[in-house]
Amino acid sequence: MIAHTDIDATTLRRKIKRHEINFGGNKQLKIYGTLQCKSGKRMKKENRVFFISEREAVKMGYRPCGHCMKNKYNRWKNKKEQVN
Repeated sequence: MIAHTDIDATTLRRKIKRHEINFGGNKQLKIYGTLQCKSGKRMKKENRVFFISEREAVKMGYRPCGHCMKNKYNRWKNKKEQVN
């Protein structure tokens, strides 16, 4: 996981182009999603983090975004409801 505040714009673009960063997340809300997500683009820079994979995000305790990853979010939500 890389915090947006810890990476400069040039390095960030290079890592995205090389597929070293594939997902973004909100460290306050513990949500991850695609880099194209409108919700993700609106979040504050100090809350934004980046992941190489979904596996990394899930391992860090993040859940799928309900906007850009609706199907995965619904599966996550249903699984959580079954546990409770």
